[in-house]
Amino acid sequence: MEDFYAAHPNSTTRIELHFRDSFSDAVIGSVSAAVDLIKNAQVQAIIGPQTSAASEFVAQIGNRTRVPVLSYSATSSSGSTAPYLVRTCADDAFQAAPIADVVDHFEWRQVILIHEDSSTFGAGIVTAHRAAVPADASDDRLDAVLYRVKAMITRVYVVHVSPALALRLFRRAMDAGMMAEGYVWIATAGVGDDVLMSPEDMDAMQGVISVRPYVQPTSRVDDFAGRFKARLLKQLRNDAGSDDIRDPTVSTLWAYDTAWAVAAAAEASRISGPGFESPQPQGSTTELDQLGVSSTGATLLNAVLRTSFDGLAGKFRLVDGRLQEPAYEILNFAGDGGVTTVGYWTGKSGGISQEFDLKIKGLKQVLWPGGGHSDIRIPRGWAVSPLGQELVIAVPVKHGFHQFVQVYNDTTTNQTMISGYCIDVFDAAIKALPYPVYYRYEPYYGIGNSDSYDQLVELVPEQKADGIVGDVAITVRRMAVVDFTLPFTESGWSMVVAVQSQTSTSMFFFLKPLTPGLWFVSLAAFIFTGFVIWVIEHRINPEFRGTPMQQFGTIFHYAFSTLVFAHRENVQSNLSKFLMVIWVFAVLILTSSYTASLTTMLTVQKLNPSVTDISDLLNNGDYVGFQEGSFVADELAKMNFDPSKLRSYSTPDEYADALSKGSDNGGVTAVFDEVPYLKLFLSQYCDGYTMTGPIYKGTGLGFVFPNGSPMVQEVSRAIVGLTEGDDMGLIERKWFGAPGTCGDGVDTSSASLTLRNFSGLFLITGVASSLMLIIYLIMFAYSERHELRAAEPSSGSVSLKRLRAWMQHYDRKDMSAPQFKQQQSWGDSSSRNGSHGKQRERAEQEEATPARDYPGASPLSDHSPMESASSLERKLSNEFRTPFEQRMGDTAADKRSSTPERRPSLKLPENDEERKPAMLSP
Repeated sequence: MEDFYAAHPNSTTRIELHFRDSFSDAVIGSVSAAVDLIKNAQVQAIIGPQTSAASEFVAQIGNRTRVPVLSYSATSSSGSTAPYLVRTCADDAFQAAPIADVVDHFEWRQVILIHEDSSTFGAGIVTAHRAAVPADASDDRLDAVLYRVKAMITRVYVVHVSPALALRLFRRAMDAGMMAEGYVWIATAGVGDDVLMSPEDMDAMQGVISVRPYVQPTSRVDDFAGRFKARLLKQLRNDAGSDDIRDPTVSTLWAYDTAWAVAAAAEASRISGPGFESPQPQGSTTELDQLGVSSTGATLLNAVLRTSFDGLAGKFRLVDGRLQEPAYEILNFAGDGGVTTVGYWTGKSGGISQEFDLKIKGLKQVLWPGGGHSDIRIPRGWAVSPLGQELVIAVPVKHGFHQFVQVYNDTTTNQTMISGYCIDVFDAAIKALPYPVYYRYEPYYGIGNSDSYDQLVELVPEQKADGIVGDVAITVRRMAVVDFTLPFTESGWSMVVAVQSQTSTSMFFFLKPLTPGLWFVSLAAFIFTGFVIWVIEHRINPEFRGTPMQQFGTIFHYAFSTLVFAHRENVQSNLSKFLMVIWVFAVLILTSSYTASLTTMLTVQKLNPSVTDISDLLNNGDYVGFQEGSFVADELAKMNFDPSKLRSYSTPDEYADALSKGSDNGGVTAVFDEVPYLKLFLSQYCDGYTMTGPIYKGTGLGFVFPNGSPMVQEVSRAIVGLTEGDDMGLIERKWFGAPGTCGDGVDTSSASLTLRNFSGLFLITGVASSLMLIIYLIMFAYSERHELRAAEPSSGSVSLKRLRAWMQHYDRKDMSAPQFKQQQSWGDSSSRNGSHGKQRERAEQEEATPARDYPGASPLSDHSPMESASSLERKLSNEFRTPFEQRMGDTAADKRSSTPERRPSLKLPENDEERKPAMLSP
């Protein structure tokens, strides 16, 4: 008050202080003091009391008399419903965020809240696990609470009690060995703000982390602290008290700001002297009923709620009747080193940092219980085996599928032995952990009905077992009561049925080795290759000449005869020979593949499942089987299977026997189970059975631990490590053997050769054929360029006539070819033997023969006359249109045309129209 009026000397109001001592009595003392202040002193506002519990009762009196109650220590929000209660302190719920960020920073997953058993300390922070401590608990009661939390696997404790009770609690924890390495203790602001402790208390709290609202060190705060300590020291000396004086706490600064706020509100509202309205007589004679109602209380309350200023503890601004959320300071009790600041929390968006004004994330070095530092080893926050006892791991006793888990009695040692795939995986995962875990297996003999595995899982929440290792499927219903590790087997479930043989009786079965696309491309390749060979060989090889039908036949016959390598035509060009080498190689591959595929289809039976769809089973009313104790029975019931049609089995032998009998003979048509079991069954009974139908989604098999157990994450991480390495594969081969294939016959649809199988082969032959054709055309155009230019027409439709002339020139024999040179030499020899006269007669007869269509004409010849050409052009055209074989005739005619005495006759033009120049082909 002195500081406020020194800063505001012109104030028109003055606050008169009246003090009452409640003697630390939260109920009687506080209520009596409040009633006395209102009744006798007629106060218009009350500052205090010093505890949240007392504030709840005093606030009810304030509501009744409309006197504002301003509490700088009511951190609990339980009394926030009182409209005349103004909490000028930080709510307990605010410190939950910085504590949670500290827990998250060190990656702890669970904490246990140890709180005072009252509404004051039990409402601000909520956790999954908590332990209540009575405010007046004896040492024995404290020991009992500590022993109970020590038996849990969590080793992170949040202490939310009064400072006096906290000191006693930490002393008992040290005696119980809970202030040692591996434990984590976090105290709330009530403990962190009370830093005046004895050396024994500091030793007991060594390694404790605490939080408290952060107050920035300013000159005003330092000046106030000096004056406060000096005045308090003077008072203590006058009262012959102790000289041990502590620095002002955050609560002290809140009290200072509260008094300043009341003075500022009174000045702002211009409130006059006290005024109370007398109560209306209602026949009640209690002292509370005799209290009046303040006429200025509502005005003063509204003024306080609107007050805002920079106080010693920070910005004073009320939101919803309480102080706004402050920043927090993170403290570490270092024993003899006192209390050190290791970080700051600057809001939900800022998180924790090493310095208040620097964004260096994280905390400084922390001293843990037991003397370890955070840069050496951070406590895990949980213990695998609480109190040092072994973990009890339940194992199901199965009647079949012993490869997964088997419980048997060893006759030599007379001991119960447990083995199997699941056991080896769990043992390997535990060995992979960076710390020792002690456990023992306990057999569970209740496996038999469909609910047996659910009953097995219930052992964990009932605390009859610490975990379950076996072929336990992960389901939603089971995850509601326990936690599962990551699955260590393949997920999903399906059905296995008997197979039946089937052979094809189609009359076109021989076409099945190749797909329609491959047949079409093969036919096109044959035709194109034969065409290219014909184009190259036509001018130089008499075997590729003849009538149009003969030459078309030659193209198809030559190409397709290569299938059996029966082609008789000899090729002359090197281009043709090169192409034939590639084509014969391609044909060899194609025919060999066709023969192999057809042989396989004819010699190997095709095995088809007897049933492929669940709807067939439902419609036929067939019996189906499942493994006893499996969740699959519930899934089948959801699919509308009649429960009377469901039969349970235990072993692979029973599966095979039931499937071989069938539904009509006391067996089943299909057996449903999880994929790992079906694969194991098929590995033993490969012939006659197959897995068919869709694979329904599942989550696989996992290990079971209590909800929130840190073992879930640790073992899951170890399972991933086993899967990425070779260990999991070695375990699988040990129990299930090397992975193999179960032959189900040949499916002709999948065995057919497709175009993709030979796309590279056809690409090579296509490129080779096209390349040889292009090379030949280029060589032909270059070598015959003069003749082709001479054959071009001089008028008319140039493009069409030019193409026709070129094609006619191409249709001629290449007399320079070796084959035709031999024929020419043979003709010369015949002329010397006296055949010259007969050849002359034939030549003269040829000249006298009019142009006509000959049955032996080339397919490239044009037999229609050109009526628009001149007479000379018609004669030349008739000469050119005479078929090659007609002009060459038999061998004798060729010889006569080549003799020196033979001279071709040429009729001279008779008029000007016919005297036009004409290009003559050679």
